[in-house]
Amino acid sequence: MSLFKARDWWSTVLGEKEEFDQGCLCLADVDNTGNGQDKIIVGSFMGYLRIFNPHPVKTGDGAQAEDMLLEVYLRDPILQVEVGKFVSGTEMLHLAVLHSRKLCVYSVSGTLGNVEHGNQYQIKLMYEHNLQRTACNMTYGSFGGVKGRDLICIQSMDGMLMVFEQESYAFGRFLPGSLLPGPLAYSSRTDSFITVSSCRQVESYKYQVLAFATDADKRQETEQQKLGSGKRLVVDWTLNIGEQALDICIVSFNQSASSVFVLGERNFFCLKDNGQIRFMKKLDCSPSCFLPYCSVSEGTINTLIGNHNHMLHIYQDVTLKWATQLPHIPVAVRVGCLHDLKGVIVTLSDDGHLQCSYLGTDPSFFQAPKVESRELHYEELDIELKELQKIIKDVNKSQGIWPMTEREDDLKVSAMVSPKFDSVSQAADVEVGTDLVPSVTVKVTLQNRLALQKAKLSVYVQPPLVLTCDQFTFEFMAPEMSRTVAFSVYLKGSYTPSELEGNAVVSYSRPSDINPDGIPRVIQCKFRLPLKLICLPGQPSKTASHKLTIDTNKSPVSLLSLFPGFSNQSEDDQVNVMGFRFLGGSRVTLLASKTSQRYRIQSEQFEDLWLITNELIIRLQEYFEKQGIKDFACSFSGSMPLQEYFELIDHHFELRINGEKLEELLSERAVQFRAIQRRLLTRFKDKTPAPLQHLDTLLDGTYKQGWEETVDAAISHLLKTCLSKSSKEQALNLSSQLNIPKDTSRLKKHITLLCDRLAKGGRLCLSTDAAAPQTMVMPGGCTTIPESDLEERSIEQDSTELFTNHKHLIVETPLPEVSPLQGVSE
Repeated sequence: MSLFKARDWWSTVLGEKEEFDQGCLCLADVDNTGNGQDKIIVGSFMGYLRIFNPHPVKTGDGAQAEDMLLEVYLRDPILQVEVGKFVSGTEMLHLAVLHSRKLCVYSVSGTLGNVEHGNQYQIKLMYEHNLQRTACNMTYGSFGGVKGRDLICIQSMDGMLMVFEQESYAFGRFLPGSLLPGPLAYSSRTDSFITVSSCRQVESYKYQVLAFATDADKRQETEQQKLGSGKRLVVDWTLNIGEQALDICIVSFNQSASSVFVLGERNFFCLKDNGQIRFMKKLDCSPSCFLPYCSVSEGTINTLIGNHNHMLHIYQDVTLKWATQLPHIPVAVRVGCLHDLKGVIVTLSDDGHLQCSYLGTDPSFFQAPKVESRELHYEELDIELKELQKIIKDVNKSQGIWPMTEREDDLKVSAMVSPKFDSVSQAADVEVGTDLVPSVTVKVTLQNRLALQKAKLSVYVQPPLVLTCDQFTFEFMAPEMSRTVAFSVYLKGSYTPSELEGNAVVSYSRPSDINPDGIPRVIQCKFRLPLKLICLPGQPSKTASHKLTIDTNKSPVSLLSLFPGFSNQSEDDQVNVMGFRFLGGSRVTLLASKTSQRYRIQSEQFEDLWLITNELIIRLQEYFEKQGIKDFACSFSGSMPLQEYFELIDHHFELRINGEKLEELLSERAVQFRAIQRRLLTRFKDKTPAPLQHLDTLLDGTYKQGWEETVDAAISHLLKTCLSKSSKEQALNLSSQLNIPKDTSRLKKHITLLCDRLAKGGRLCLSTDAAAPQTMVMPGGCTTIPESDLEERSIEQDSTELFTNHKHLIVETPLPEVSPLQGVSE
């Protein structure tokens, strides 16, 4: 920060909420008084043209009424204002105003009044040109060496240069390879136009080359033009500066030399008129505008550079000579003679702060006011600190860091599932095998305490369950209002869903004093669908290919009380066998031991075991909770069914290599087994729910295209981090690019290793708990359920491992090709 501030000579604020840019400021004797006094001309994007002639009574005064000579509304946005000899037949100065689709040239004149403040100024339109293309900027000069008049060149947004010889249009030429327009300047010594292209290079085009080049209306060259009837536009010289440019300015030392100044985003360059670099300067701050001008020292040039740090730097060539602070960020800077004061610096900000200032050496110091000192009483401070800590502690205990109770009271969401099926099923056009598909109605009620905005209800169920409507929108809910919506759920597919739980999520906005538009919030409500929606009573099966045994720590419960309506033996209160038939034909048998605390689930298809097993665990938990028993637990012994899982992976990989569609990969058994496998691994690690999301993600993506390489990369990352056994594995570098593997052998090896390390006590986290030694359970046997009326006594496998997990279920079957997994007791 500079010690000195720019000394304010005169300042004002233009309009309200108007916008300005570097082309909106110009200083000139626009009314042709001939006394050498400049006027300040300002145009805004709102279309206002203002002309000022400051006359402060004392330094630092704001604008007075007589300081504004003219203010006129031109309707169209003003992109640039320039003053020159733009009217034929006279060398008087006129004002050129560039709009986006129009160029207007005005004469500015004043009429002397009879009283002190009676001078009147007005503008008169001399001529205008309607533009066929949207303008970007313009430059002017004595193109082609004409004398006594100025020509105007306008650059369009699509890179076309349009030359106007005062009242008439001369020609238009497209710059080669133009993508975005850049700053434009004219060098009278070389008779060239200089710009910076979107390729970040300075380009110079001779006016004579532009004049004799192919017309702009014929951008597509014909064969005749290629034979020589026209000339192509060729650049005179180029210089790559490696950055975009903000502005270009041409400064002449004398008649024999001139310099091209280019202000970049990080540097400013001084070039010779042939494109060679004279010097360049790297800037410390991001620049916003600049203005080169001749120095009093022979052979040097001074440059004013404004930046986004509210500073104005003055360089002599590359040497910083002065730095001063401005009250705003300038987007345009000019130097002129105002009220017989030469060298006045005029700056304009993008929001309309116009200031005339000069460089002074009066430092502006800030002295902090003296603070009244008092003696500190440490005992009183300790008492006050303890009171404050007690208040903070009480608040955290009562309502936590955030007042959750208030948020929960804003909106209450409840869901009720109808106890009966719909009298007319909403799945009339759906067939699952030979069964008629029923539907059940669910009603969701929203009760709000405050006025809510943009409430949206979204309902989710597991496929292949579908909803008749899953989105409901409420634009505004008045206070103390209740809204109820109803929809039906039914099965649309011949495989079973992974669970029967649905979720209703409501997102809404709650207005507050700070944010009237509302603070976004979300609340949800879960509901359970009836098992009969996808399952019917069936005949128990005597034999089954897959069996599952659940051990509990409580006496067996009658299956009739757990599954009312699913047994044909209603007269027997102690039913210990029950059959289920899913819509589509799959069957599952459930048996309860009469003498032990065990249950068995069996089916011909392994994936059909999950849903009935999950329902059994949930209903057992609910049954004992109603009895006031809180220590209910269940366990299972067996080994992971990796071999069947690998067969599904190989099948998926084969179909993927052959280019089959994704729908062909989603067979019924595959989807159901994916749900079972995900649930089993979730139950496997009760105390690390967050890391298990990695495994869920892996298993959820089993049948998506691109699954093998992503899962292999994720498992490899786990094996080299939290599941690593040596520093050698931790040093393993994984490839950042995923490629389709040749086969699935590497993936299956990594999955087997992952399950083995999890079974031996590994955890999917890097916390301190994971480093603690785990209690290992030695391999043991598993006895069978006593023989019932419908089953035959069978011998369990000799070498299996025991997995115990309170209130969770682990399912495993023998693996012939994979070594048995050791268990963990948590």
